[in-house]
Amino acid sequence: MTYRTAMALLAAVLLTLPLRAAAADTAGSAAAGEEVDVKAIVLEHLSDSYWWHIGTFGGRDVSIYLPVIVRSSAGGWHCFSSRHLADGASWEGFSIAADGEYEGKVVETLPDGSTVRPFDLSVTKTVAALLLNSVILLLVILVPAGWYRRHRDDVRAHPKGFTAFMEMAIEGLQDDLIKPCVGENWKRFSPYLLTVFFFILVCNLMSLIPFFPGGVNVTGNIAVTFVLALASFLVINIFGGRAYWKDIFWPDVPAWLKVPVPFMPVIEFIGIFTKPFALMIRLFANMVGGHAAILCLVCVVFVTAGMGAVMNASMTVVSVLFTIFMNCVEVLVAFLQAYVFTMLSGVFIGLAQEGKTEKKVEN
Repeated sequence: MTYRTAMALLAAVLLTLPLRAAAADTAGSAAAGEEVDVKAIVLEHLSDSYWWHIGTFGGRDVSIYLPVIVRSSAGGWHCFSSRHLADGASWEGFSIAADGEYEGKVVETLPDGSTVRPFDLSVTKTVAALLLNSVILLLVILVPAGWYRRHRDDVRAHPKGFTAFMEMAIEGLQDDLIKPCVGENWKRFSPYLLTVFFFILVCNLMSLIPFFPGGVNVTGNIAVTFVLALASFLVINIFGGRAYWKDIFWPDVPAWLKVPVPFMPVIEFIGIFTKPFALMIRLFANMVGGHAAILCLVCVVFVTAGMGAVMNASMTVVSVLFTIFMNCVEVLVAFLQAYVFTMLSGVFIGLAQEGKTEKKVEN
């Protein structure tokens, strides 16, 4: 067996793991003759939780219970393991709402029987995955940086392996993406744009790993994409030049479009916020849509379980093939979304830098 054949078989096995993971969650319902709730399966995967489910082994669910940190309406802080809230249990007056406005969130039961949402700083599954991805990002950046620090004075040394790969990737991003988009001030914004690219890429790739510590769709959380878009919004507007602000509040258009009713200034001002909003929604929607499509394809196997052996067998083959195909597409999308977010951020930063010159530094 050649190396390429072995790698192809390994890739096929890994790409079908989401089917096996979903099978573990839905096989019980299918075996019992119950109707498979596709919507609930998809929403459960995309939603956040206070514990990280690893898998089911020997009929026993194995999860990592994360810390719950909440502030009571009476003013006191409470910190305890989410294990105390599993299976609908209550602890120190707190529980997880099963339905209603706060479904899936920690709520506090008051003496009069009403429930309120406490101030919640808990470490949820998304937060834990976000911290893990941040550690991976630090390793990805600091390992090559450490090599260059150790060989700073050795002109004959050449990086190999992972360090050489990172050097090629960073130089490619700077030459083909950051320089053309930002312009002559590209060095000032290169660290930020590179950080954004590799952070999104790490999060996207980790979300495609169907077993612990992967499988959490961090960039499919609107709060995460909001913070990323907010960071680009601040960089664009804080470091924008005079020409950028002039084009917003006094653009070069006929005077009747600016006074007495400032049509164009209002439109340009709204554009300040629509740019980062588009960044936020594009990344969020693409990552959520890809994961939802894969899960729906997986569920086809169990939805057709009661339609006869021939129908179920044929649809299982179709489901597996399309799941492998969609996973391959999602690997490409993981890179493309990181690239597009970085590219658009660079374009917006470059537009804000028009007319603003700095002392050039030789490469």
